[in-house]
Amino acid sequence: MNNVVLEKPAGTGPWPGVVVLHDALGVSSDIKNITRRFADNGFLATAPSLFAGRSPAKCIRAVVREVVAQDNEAVGDILAARRTLAEHPDCSGKVGVVGFCLGGGFALLVAPKGFDAAAPFYPSVLPMYDTLVEGACPVVASFGARDPLNPGNAARLRKSLDRRGIENDIKVYPGVGHSFANVMPAQGLARIVGFGYNEEATDDAFARVFSFFRTHLEP
Repeated sequence: MNNVVLEKPAGTGPWPGVVVLHDALGVSSDIKNITRRFADNGFLATAPSLFAGRSPAKCIRAVVREVVAQDNEAVGDILAARRTLAEHPDCSGKVGVVGFCLGGGFALLVAPKGFDAAAPFYPSVLPMYDTLVEGACPVVASFGARDPLNPGNAARLRKSLDRRGIENDIKVYPGVGHSFANVMPAQGLARIVGFGYNEEATDDAFARVFSFFRTHLEP
């Protein structure tokens, strides 16, 4: 698994796998810490770069196009990361996907494409959920009530999943905005415009994701 972050839990595997999809800042120290956090909780975790040979703007456009075209390079890279992780000798073969902002959009896009569970955090994708979640794996999603990019989208996603009988855990955190689970530069300014890290909401959201993933990824 060259050119990607790979973190292993302590002890002896095999462990369920998790593909961690970064936000618009790329595979930052924050994403590396999140990947380690999954490993510390019993998952073989990898964080591929969605920007390899591409610009962030191109990847954002790809999220939008995927809803209609169902094909693009970044999605191909994510599915390749899933296959590589599933075939890793330390992986049980079960693989989930988690993503943040841009990566959260991709986590929803690939939920019907061979993953066993998906955890989008405040996904940046057009809320065409009826199209996106057709055939999806179980979904645990987290939104901030003050997120200017996702007004009302948590309820829309839950409705689309419920309509299709797809198991889900959707939660909206009051008082927090977009990127509440990501440590970003200029946090003070970010909070003013509806972004910014919140430790309490982050800890609760990750606890939900770890529990949900253990249910769907462990034998």
